[in-house]
Amino acid sequence: MAPMGDNVVVSNMKLERMLSMKGGKGEASYVNNSQAQAQHARSMLHLLRETLDGVRLSSPDFPFVVADLGCSCGSNTIYMVDVIIKHMTKRYEAEGLDLPEFSAFFSDLPSNDFNTLFQLLPPYGGVSMEECLASDSHRSYFAAGVPGSFYRRLFPAKSVDVFYSAFSLHWLSQVPDIVLDKRSTAYNKGRIFIHGAKESTANAYKKQFQGDLAGFLRSRSKEMKTGGSMFLVCLGRTCSDPTDQGGAGLLFGTHFQDAWDDLVQEGLITTEKRDDFNIPVYAPSLEDFKEVVEADGSFIKNKLEVFRGGSPLVVNHPDDAAEIGLALANSCRSISGVLVDAHIGDWLSDELFSRVASRAASQAKELLEQLQFFHIVASLSLA
Repeated sequence: MAPMGDNVVVSNMKLERMLSMKGGKGEASYVNNSQAQAQHARSMLHLLRETLDGVRLSSPDFPFVVADLGCSCGSNTIYMVDVIIKHMTKRYEAEGLDLPEFSAFFSDLPSNDFNTLFQLLPPYGGVSMEECLASDSHRSYFAAGVPGSFYRRLFPAKSVDVFYSAFSLHWLSQVPDIVLDKRSTAYNKGRIFIHGAKESTANAYKKQFQGDLAGFLRSRSKEMKTGGSMFLVCLGRTCSDPTDQGGAGLLFGTHFQDAWDDLVQEGLITTEKRDDFNIPVYAPSLEDFKEVVEADGSFIKNKLEVFRGGSPLVVNHPDDAAEIGLALANSCRSISGVLVDAHIGDWLSDELFSRVASRAASQAKELLEQLQFFHIVASLSLA
């Protein structure tokens, strides 16, 4: 691969090989911009625990296996796996049963920054080497990374007790081909997301999402142990119209979209370069999700609902417009920056997100009031 410099573009690379949250521990990294996801996940802990209460306690002669699908590279996944294992430990103890060995698999695409993730695992977790050496924390489970797409098989048959996946299933396996085809009625001309796009464009995204989710469910139905359960959270929307993507639409379809248009108007990129970029995200309605689960038929719906998660912006000074603008830009960059860098290069990526920050700062008050995420929450067990 060529070194990333001014407008160096990586082309013809499959999304699966490049999509990841922004790695490392820099200002725009996922590690430093995933506080909102942590808050939203913790607000759903009571729903997760309800799911765990329905999981069959397997024999202590066999490992109890937990898998986080779409784990990314921050500390959120470690926290959630710890919650799951501690809850199951209490259930075994309450029943007077010997504890099994626990095993946790952290799974994401091969491009994920697993190195940063593994450095956060107990007993190594810490910002500095001194903190790591001084830490007396321990880990009550065996840990391993599993690279690969969760839209296909990842584990042996009947090997996993609990699947957990949060804030990942709204990422598509690919941008639908017809959305990038200039001859198609679904061509997303002038836009980098489907918020406010034509109905045919949004329906292409919906079809892609439902096909991806069907593949996800087929794979998990083979990999889950009898008596196992799955807890899933993804971005969702309350509107039936797929061209209204709710919070995701405000995140990607307003200031982010306008910043791309700025680059075009300033002659820094061509209209074709902008139109060839589309964010591979779809926030489904409850009905979109439900249709796929029921068509698959492998799972019992213990719970399937829309949950209000709140704002993706975490700021220390709500009256500081510049801080709010930077928070939005860093939030966008932490989850889409890898794709943007690959499409237009590092220098233009810096220019783009600088404009996102400026535009967001000019409407900071409205952003804090209006930018709210809703999530689809699904608790599923094998039928």
